[in-house]
Amino acid sequence: MVYPNYPYPYSAGRPMNSPCCWNYYRGIPYPYYPNPPMPRQDAWRQAIHLKDYGPDPFVVNIENAAEQNSAFRLALWTGEHLQVTLMSINVGEDIGLEMHPDVDQFLRIEEGQGLVRMGRTRDRLDFEAFVSEDSAIVVPAGTWHNVINTGYRPLKLYSIYAPPQHPHGTVHQTKADAEAAEELVRS
Repeated sequence: MVYPNYPYPYSAGRPMNSPCCWNYYRGIPYPYYPNPPMPRQDAWRQAIHLKDYGPDPFVVNIENAAEQNSAFRLALWTGEHLQVTLMSINVGEDIGLEMHPDVDQFLRIEEGQGLVRMGRTRDRLDFEAFVSEDSAIVVPAGTWHNVINTGYRPLKLYSIYAPPQHPHGTVHQTKADAEAAEELVRS
């Protein structure tokens, strides 16, 4: 028996996944709608307040956060065992040759292009690869590495360190600020 005046699931005579019946379900409220409407894509493009949200639970559109960031380095989330930082490398600049003895690192390029160089010693960087949007870079602990912006616009990326590499709330507006902070830590 079919009850045409009642919304699904009481109207058993109409197939839910048939294109000829999609308009029938369009006016039905969410609890009875077979496929709820997705949020507008523009909702993800809203400005994100960039700060360190750790160690609280956190969800973010990481692509938008990375593209929005203009600081050389900004800690977005710092926990006890992991850290997410955003980076913006200006045209012709680089991250700087570095090595983390006890830290594995993951980097993902969201915008721009560059060259990554890695090796077991500071003076022998025998691994080179060109990277661009959507490239992922994995740096094992103890590996010397550098990422150089070879493009014509800032290189936007995010980095995941395990365990954390920088203090909670780190913001370095420029590479010079980052180098000065590292000098203070060494001395």
